Amino acid sequence: MDLPDSTSNWNGLTAPNLDDLAQLAEEVRAAFPPPFADPARQVLLRVEELASDEMLADLGLEDPLELTGLYDGTPMTERSVIDPPQGPDIVWLFRRAILDEWVARGDFALGDLVANVVTHEFAHHFGWSDADIARIDRWWE
Repeated sequence: MDLPDSTSNWNGLTAPNLDDLAQLAEEVRAAFPPPFADPARQVLLRVEELASDEMLADLGLEDPLELTGLYDGTPMTERSVIDPPQGPDIVWLFRRAILDEWVARGDFALGDLVANVVTHEFAHHFGWSDADIARIDRWWE
C-alpha cells in the first residue's frame, strides 16, 4: 500500500484490501506489551468486508457501517478454570466500516484507526468495559 509522491500519481491506486488490513492488525497485535502479548496471540483475528446480519441484529444495529470491530468471546476476567471453553475468542475487523470512518474523519492515518480499533477490541478480551477503555483512551472524542 504505497502512497504516491504527488497528486498526479494517484492513478492505479486502490483501497486497502482485506489482507492489507489484516497485516496492519497483526502488526498492532505483535506490538502489545508483555502482559498482553501472550493472551492476544491466543485470539483469532478476522477481517471481513462488513459485519454479518446476525452480528448486527445481536447488537441492535441496522447499518453495517456503524461497526468497525467486534470482540466475540468470553473476556479473560469472566473465565473460570471449571467452565469449558465456549468456542474460540475472535476479534473481528470490518474493512468497509473502517474505511468509511477513515474517510469521514479525514484527520488521521488509516494505520492509526486500525490500531485503535484492534486495541479497543482486544481490551474487551482482557476484560475492560467500554467505560474502562474510554477512561484510558480519549481517542474517539
